[in-house]
Amino acid sequence: MLSGLVLANAPQQALAQSKKSVQTSGFIPWFTVKNNTMVVQTGDKTKPLSEDVTLPNGIRVEYRTQSIVLTNGTRVLLKEGDMLSLNGEFLKKSPMTAAVPAPVKAAPVAEATAVAAPAPAPVAAAPVVAPATASTFTYSPAAPVNGKLKGVVELGASGFNMFIIRVDDQHNWKLEKSEFGNSLVMENMATEDDVRTGLKAYIGKMLDFGVGGHDIHFVVSSGASLSPETRRITKGLEALKYVVNTVTPEREGALGLRAALPPAFANKAFMFDMGSANSKIAWLAGGQPQVTDTYGSKYYEKNIDDAKVAAEVKAKAEKIPARLRGTCFIIGGVPYELAKAVRQGQEHYTVLRAADAYPQLTGAKIKSGLNIYQAVASATGCQQFVFGYDTNFTIGYLLSLP
Repeated sequence: MLSGLVLANAPQQALAQSKKSVQTSGFIPWFTVKNNTMVVQTGDKTKPLSEDVTLPNGIRVEYRTQSIVLTNGTRVLLKEGDMLSLNGEFLKKSPMTAAVPAPVKAAPVAEATAVAAPAPAPVAAAPVVAPATASTFTYSPAAPVNGKLKGVVELGASGFNMFIIRVDDQHNWKLEKSEFGNSLVMENMATEDDVRTGLKAYIGKMLDFGVGGHDIHFVVSSGASLSPETRRITKGLEALKYVVNTVTPEREGALGLRAALPPAFANKAFMFDMGSANSKIAWLAGGQPQVTDTYGSKYYEKNIDDAKVAAEVKAKAEKIPARLRGTCFIIGGVPYELAKAVRQGQEHYTVLRAADAYPQLTGAKIKSGLNIYQAVASATGCQQFVFGYDTNFTIGYLLSLP
């Protein structure tokens, strides 16, 4: 039934136009990509989509990303020549067929609620099947050779994140151990002596793992630097003769880029670090990091309007060169939750689903983070947001050391 097949969530005007097209041309429309634009094609006539479309079987056609999203959340990028019928069947022309399939006559529209629509005869149809690369990312970084253990701790107001890596002279590295959200301040460390005692125990864990005392580093994130709790911990570390490094948002973005962006993707991807207090977008231009920062996922605490945040994030993301928008390496707390929700086994990388494909995740921070994520995706048209479980900007700090 064409009335049911034509853009289930589209406006009535679009529905009427599609029916009129069938009446006047006698051809059955289909979705395809032409000149990097998602269009509806009827015979030899095309009309660009101006909004996303959901088919009756639940498949969503996204005009900005030129892709379809299956009911399980898997995204399939359409290429030039691929075709999606109105009943959700994925049609891909064979090398022997013409550039445009032979038109098929459709039955006249008798009423607005009933139109027969046989499938185009010259093209063999098959159910939509997502390619293996649609939900996986199989890149494997070079392993370190005769590497040395180094440790870094990210200080935050509510706890520590710890990373121990093995890194060689070529800066190839591998994560050996990580711990997230260790809340020392909240564990009855009321006095300076309590802080020092807790820190000694924490440092002792890294020493026991094999990290040398001179290879243990502490970094305060840009969002936590003003926290009273962080200042107490910093004071305790300095009493133990450790240097605590505080980074600016720009420096944090550059370090995140260094850790998250694989060398093979330097000229075709960008990095997005969604923090709680701020978010950093970074890419390479002429071999040098370019960083811009914007709202973090806790902007809701300041009662800032979602639309205002989305507008600024989009403006910042639009600065990314077009050639780098194919893949985004994304890190941060909310992206971790999004990746964990769809992780398959224990893979090192997870490709995130679209922002609206996480109805099971709730909470103000998640909601705000999804708003930011959607804004970046909308502004860039990026097809692939890849979360790396082994990555943190503080690892970039270790990689920046001689």
